[in-house]
Parts: sequence; structure tokens; C-alpha cells
Amino acid sequence: MTASNAFAGEEPEYLDDDRGATTSHCAAQVDPLAGLRAPGDPPWDVYLTGTVFLDIVFTGLHSAPVRGTESWARGMGSSPGGVANMATALARLGLRTSLAAAFGDDHYGEYCWDALEQGEGIDLSPSRTVRGWHSPVTVSMAYEGERTMVSHGHEPPADTLFRQQNAPGHPAHARAAVASLTPGTRNPWIARAAAEGTRIFADVGWDDTGAWDLAGLADLEHCEAFLPNAEEARRYTGADCPRAAAHALTAYVPLAVVTLGAEGAYAVDGRTGESAEVPAIAVEALDPTGAGDVFVAGFVTGTLADWPLADRLAFAGLTAALSVQEFGGSLSAPGWSEIGAWWRKVQSVDGQDPAALRRYAFLDGLVPQEDQVRPWPLRRAVPTIGFGRAG
Repeated sequence: MTASNAFAGEEPEYLDDDRGATTSHCAAQVDPLAGLRAPGDPPWDVYLTGTVFLDIVFTGLHSAPVRGTESWARGMGSSPGGVANMATALARLGLRTSLAAAFGDDHYGEYCWDALEQGEGIDLSPSRTVRGWHSPVTVSMAYEGERTMVSHGHEPPADTLFRQQNAPGHPAHARAAVASLTPGTRNPWIARAAAEGTRIFADVGWDDTGAWDLAGLADLEHCEAFLPNAEEARRYTGADCPRAAAHALTAYVPLAVVTLGAEGAYAVDGRTGESAEVPAIAVEALDPTGAGDVFVAGFVTGTLADWPLADRLAFAGLTAALSVQEFGGSLSAPGWSEIGAWWRKVQSVDGQDPAALRRYAFLDGLVPQEDQVRPWPLRRAVPTIGFGRAG
């Protein structure tokens, strides 16, 4: 199945009439857990903790910057990044999302807080503003479907992190949590949350030590699902192919999901023996920033909603495919309006594979009605710090 973006390569700095708007244009229109909610449920669907960066994204570069020269970008935008990419993706899919993070008391921190709390509806009650601490910053340059990033920041004071772990946003009050595992390090909140019934979904970054030792991922024993990419899965298991690696991982975690890049994704549920593979959607990728976070958010959404394994993979892949057609991390996370508009659009395109369309037929009962959906592809609002708060 293919889906192209009519605005590929077009990156104006402002894309909505309201230049003071933040990111509320992607507010969720669907509650995927509506049929499952009951009195006494946790107040949040997903809990996250991590570092929020201010992302400044330069777009429309013809090539990578050349040493000793000045490059001009055709567009730019600013948005919360880091763990905010995942939080935004979850919130836009209709999950009640809580984030514990440190925010600087500078203008960058104020901007990120407002964009997440007011623009996306993310609960920040377990987060803290740290006096005298400046916000971490990442400058990202997008070109030729790739990205180059430069970041700067400092760890927040240790007592701030301690207060976060004991704040009202205790992860045990969520249905699920997303954790990024670090080789050789335990995060105490993961075991505590899992012991009280929170379902832990884990990803992992590149192992700079080169050890690739699954025993070093100590918190994996508390996780329900592990979602590495193909190369990470192969290195951790020693398997020749990522599909074999997924099966090997089920000896350590109940559900293994391996992303296969342009080939799609493969998953194995070690509890039932069920496996599923869904091919990727062919799109013109403009910027891959945050696509992995969006994939995880889509898979978490489908899992909490009790969808079949193949539907969860297909939905995660779709949301990731929609995100790479836009620039930025949290800016590019799709909401239900985009998902619904895409579904109607692809059904009207001549030559689509009927089998591929049937793979996404589960969206019929989920997406907003046609009169609630904006035209697709969408030109997104790109918030810029210089305009500050409205009024």
C-alpha cells in the first residue's frame, strides 16, 4: 500500500492562520479505550518519565551543511522533544498521559510546559520546574529524509529526580508505562510499577559499551513487551535474522516486537505462541525524528484496547508512516483526524491492493466521521517560541 504527501518538501514556517497557537490542532477525537473504562480504573492510561528537550528543527535543506560555509533553511519550527515525543504521540491517540520530567525555569522550559499541558492535554502534576536549571536543547537539521542533531544540556539536580519518583504521578496509578532501558542500570520505579499492576512497554537505545548483554537489561524482567529495532534485536540475541531474534527474546519478555525498517514489523507473543508480521506502508519520508516513539505509542494504544496482534502492528506502522511525512518529533505525531483522513484517502486511490486495504479495515469502526475530518495531507501549525503566550 502506498500513500504520498502532496506537501512533500514544502516547509513554510507558519501553516495556520493563528500564529499564536501551540499544538492543540491534533487534539484526540477518539477514545480507543472507551468500551473498557470502568469505575475505579487508574486515572492515567500511560505514565512516562525522562528528559524533555526543546527541539529546534531546520527544514528544507538541500544537503548536509558543509564545513566553513553558511546554510540557509527554507523553514524552521520549535517543539518539545525528548520524552515529550512519546508523550505527545500517546496523547494524540486518545490515551490519558502523565509525564514526570524536570523543566527549566527559563523561557524554553515555560514554552515546553505550556505546549504539553495546554496544547496536548498531558498531565504534568508529577513534573517539576527546577529553579536555576536551563532546559536541554537539540538543534535538528532535516535533509534527504535523514537528520543531523546537536544537543546540549545538564542533568537536573538529583533531589529533583527523587521528588519526581515520589510525586503524585506515581507510575502505579497508570494502566501502562513506557520505559527506555539502559544497559547496566536499574530504574526502581519500573519494578515498583510492575508490582502494582502497571504494564511496562520497553524500548532500548544503542549499546555504546558494545556488550549487547540481555542480562544487563535488568528491568526487562518486569516488562510485558520489548520493542527493539532489527539490529538491536540481532545483537542482543545473536540470531541471524530479526524474526528469529524476536522468538529468542520471548525467553526474557512475554511479547517481543521487532521493527524491520522498510520491511515493516514482526511480533511474537511468547504466552500464546502467536506471531504476526505486517509490511510497511510506502511513503516519502521527510524526517524520521520521533518515528520510533510514534510506533511504540501506536502499539501501546492497540494493546491497551485489546486489539489482535496483527492490528496492533498495522496501527503502529501506520502512525509511524504518517509521522515521517512531516518535520519534527512531537510536531509530526498524528492524531485521529489524520488517521481517519488517510484511511478515506487511500480507499479512493486507484490500484490499491485489496488485501492491503483489508489489513486496515479495522479502522472503519474507530476513525472519526467524515464530516469531522479535515482535508489530508495536513499542513501543520509549527509553533515558534518568539510569539509566546497568546494575549
